[in-house]
Amino acid sequence: MFLKSLKITCGDGRVVRDIRFHDGLNLIVDETPPGSGKETGNNVGKTTVLKLIDFCLGGAAKGIYTDPETGRNEYKLVKDFLLKEKVLASLTLTDDLSREASREVLIERNFLSRKEKIQRIDGIDKSDDEFEEGLTDLLFPGHYGKKPTFRQIIAHNIRYSDASVNNTLKHLHRFTRADEYETLFLFLFGCEFEQGDEKQRLRTKINIEIKFKERLESEQTKSAYETALALIDSDIEELEHRKESLDLDPDFESDLERLNEVKYRLNLVSSEIGKLELRGNLVQEARDRMRADVSDIDQKQLEQIYMQATSLISGIQKTFQDLCDFHNRMLEEKARFIEKDLPEIEHQLAIRRKEIHDLLGEERRLNALVVQRDTFESLEKLIAELNEKYRLKGEYENTLRQLDRVDTALAELNARLAEIDDGLFSEDAAQRIKEQIIKFNRHFSAVSNVLYGEKYGLKVDRKTVKGRRLYEFSTFNLNFSSGKKQGEIVCFDIAYTLFADQEGIPCMHFLLNDKKELMHDNQLLLTAQLVNEKGIQFVASILKDKLPEELNREEYVIVRLSQREKLFGV
Repeated sequence: MFLKSLKITCGDGRVVRDIRFHDGLNLIVDETPPGSGKETGNNVGKTTVLKLIDFCLGGAAKGIYTDPETGRNEYKLVKDFLLKEKVLASLTLTDDLSREASREVLIERNFLSRKEKIQRIDGIDKSDDEFEEGLTDLLFPGHYGKKPTFRQIIAHNIRYSDASVNNTLKHLHRFTRADEYETLFLFLFGCEFEQGDEKQRLRTKINIEIKFKERLESEQTKSAYETALALIDSDIEELEHRKESLDLDPDFESDLERLNEVKYRLNLVSSEIGKLELRGNLVQEARDRMRADVSDIDQKQLEQIYMQATSLISGIQKTFQDLCDFHNRMLEEKARFIEKDLPEIEHQLAIRRKEIHDLLGEERRLNALVVQRDTFESLEKLIAELNEKYRLKGEYENTLRQLDRVDTALAELNARLAEIDDGLFSEDAAQRIKEQIIKFNRHFSAVSNVLYGEKYGLKVDRKTVKGRRLYEFSTFNLNFSSGKKQGEIVCFDIAYTLFADQEGIPCMHFLLNDKKELMHDNQLLLTAQLVNEKGIQFVASILKDKLPEELNREEYVIVRLSQREKLFGV
């Protein structure tokens, strides 16, 4: 498939960019004059064009606005623009750029989340899994869920990260295992290996089991645990024998049980005493407050007030003294009513205190009986030792059971892996791989000869790493300068597209490349001629001052950017 267009629009419908692609060379040119003091990184957006295409093909959104060197620092201005303006990236792919009736696929994604998230293929909303499946089906219907993944298959078509720009074959992320590269290149070169997916799953499971076993044996090896367990069993047997040989007093257990009962009763009675004392104190406080309210005032003064009142109001028959006496009698009655519970509380307290006294005496007697027996101390010590031994026994037995399970699982997984490898490393399979590599090298050497006058080649070696067999792919020419390494990468990617077409292997017919200024002008010119001749889309970002004058033409340039004309305009 080819790139037809990349449209960048805002949520209000405003078009930020509408980039149209064509056959052959497609250049994204940064026209910022040299010496302008511009910053490195995602400054004007030439690399961002490549990233947006990658994003539409399933790449991570944060790659657009995150510093590739740290993976953490964000370009806040760009991120805010993408989110606040609800930017939508729309990528159109086509099977053939020269035919209007050719099949087209529209892929749309934005940078929002949840309900505002847009992720569509041909106008149909897709979940993350459905989106990946839909992308996979563009080239390999029914391959979704298998290895290599769609993202791994097209990784060599999209080169802007450090790993992909600087490495011809090891272009995936740095944690990619050798067996993952093996599966990828066997797939790319048409070496039918349907069990590659299962092999990777087995290798993953084996690595998990090995790491688990390493954690289990972080302190001791399996043999050490077995030896320790045997010693613990011997210790337990000896302790049990010593326990049975103790000459226990027949009254010991009953005295111990009675002692525990007395202690329980002491706690219970002490609690009851505390409650009774609290209640008594509350009653006394209430009584004292009542009696403190008894009237004690100057009756002579009150009598003068009273006489003045009776002279003004007729019919008053009670003296003030009568009123005071009534008030005081009422308070006294209330006090007596409140304190009537005190005798009963004191009585109950006396009973409980007597009980406490008796229980304390019983406790001292039983303690003396129990503690004075040497058997108690010996039994207590033996039981503590036995409990600790049984705890360790359980711990070691559990660890050994887990180690046995891991060893069994590893044996089964390795046996299945060996069975798969026997087929993969058979003479027939090896011959098939050899034939495919020979076919590819015809294209690789021819392309490199055109660009550099040298014949590059790909080789595959059988290797055994940590007891595991695998095929390792590598280029057998030695290139040390960054420019020539860039050329080797271009040669490989062009050669693979030609090889895949020859073998009928589905592939993307576009190559995205960053930092092409590292290549010499001669090779850039030859690359342009070659991709134009072979009908391959070669999309590259480059600085204008590094661009050969022959290529600085509108027929090659699809977008020009600068400090004044940035990709997003921010």
